[in-house]
Amino acid sequence: MTEHAQTHGVDGTAALGICESLLVALTDLKVISEQDARDLLTDVLTAHNEAAEASLTPIKHQSVVEIVQRILDSKNGLRR
Repeated sequence: MTEHAQTHGVDGTAALGICESLLVALTDLKVISEQDARDLLTDVLTAHNEAAEASLTPIKHQSVVEIVQRILDSKNGLRR
């Protein structure tokens, strides 16, 4: 197995973890409200839903929507 094959998808997973941690830190420090963080995630959902409709590769955008929706639906999402 090549190094690229072993790390496929790791960049995205790392980016997701970093962004989630940043949103939690920003809300904990009261830099942004929890509602602002949820609104930001909702904007991501909207953008990727629209992109999926116009894309030649809608599955990528639909996958992003599913991940972000799970974060919003999670009991631990943004530490509600």
